[in-house]
Parts: sequence; structure tokens; C-alpha cells
Amino acid sequence: MNGTKTAKIVLGGGCFWCTEAVFKQLKGIAAVRPGYAGGETSKPTYKEVSTGNTAHAEVVQVEYFPSRVSLEKLLEVFFLAHDPTTLNRQGNDVGSWYRSIILYTTVEQCLKIEQFINDLEESSKYNEPIVTEVKALTKFYPAEDEHQNYWRKHPKQAYCEFVIAPKVEKVKQVLESEEAGRQVLK
Repeated sequence: MNGTKTAKIVLGGGCFWCTEAVFKQLKGIAAVRPGYAGGETSKPTYKEVSTGNTAHAEVVQVEYFPSRVSLEKLLEVFFLAHDPTTLNRQGNDVGSWYRSIILYTTVEQCLKIEQFINDLEESSKYNEPIVTEVKALTKFYPAEDEHQNYWRKHPKQAYCEFVIAPKVEKVKQVLESEEAGRQVLK
């Protein structure tokens, strides 16, 4: 059955609590898992990644149904939810583990990602160059249990109220304003 086949992509756009919360708002998503990828250490922990010595980034593995939500729509949401022009930081979150990164799982994804970024750069949407790292996924390491569903578990925590909630709301507002966007919002 084509409608039940899933694909995976790994995205890092700052704190994985934020990225997870944003992608959990979309239809056509089978799972969103915070974790670590893009580095050199096997089985990294939050504490290790936060030192900057592992080369891993905080990321989310997005498992999605391509028949229900396109890779291009996921990329649109990804670039909307973070600033891809800042190197190793998102807002007050600073460190190489907060870098903008896309880890693809197929050559087809790679080609679509490169085209999407080229189109974004040509559109002059950003005043600065896009610094998003794009590379093949070698290994994804799920984050510890306390980092899974963080926003849903801690909605009143200050970081959730002042950082995550505004990102989720921004994405919702933009998607609600477009027909194709309304179709992918929960």
C-alpha cells in the first residue's frame, strides 16, 4: 500500500524541543523523535553533546507519509521555524549542537533539499546566506526519555512558554494563511 509507506528525514534547527513541537503539529507525520546526529561519537548523551565535543547536533527524526505531506512542505516548515542564516545558534541557544542541519536518507531527498535551498537563496528571502549543513545521515541516536515530548510534558516551563510556543504559533499562522498549509495542520 503506497499510502502507508513512510520516509524519514533528520532535521536540526536549534533546540530539539522546539523542532519536535513544531513538527508534531502537522498531519501526515508518523513520528517525531528528538535525538542527536551529524557527529562522531557513538551513543552520545545530552550532557556530552552540550559540551560541543561530539560534533553532533540536536535534531529530530521526522517519519512521515509522503502521500500525505511532501518533503517540500516539511522543508518549508523547517525553514520557517528557525533562522538558517545563523551559524551554531538559534536565538539565545548558542553552540555547534544548535546548528542548522538537514540529514537526508536518500539521493532523491538530497536533490530536493539542494533545489529547495537554491530556490530560497534566489528568492532573497534572507538578507544573509543560508548556512544550513546538508549531508547524508549516517546514524541517528534517540535522545533520553526526558527530552521526548518535552513541550507537551512541560507547557508552563519558561523556555516552553517564551521560546517554543511562539515558534509553534508562527508556523501555525503561516500555514493557516495558505490552502496547502491548512491541509497539513492538525
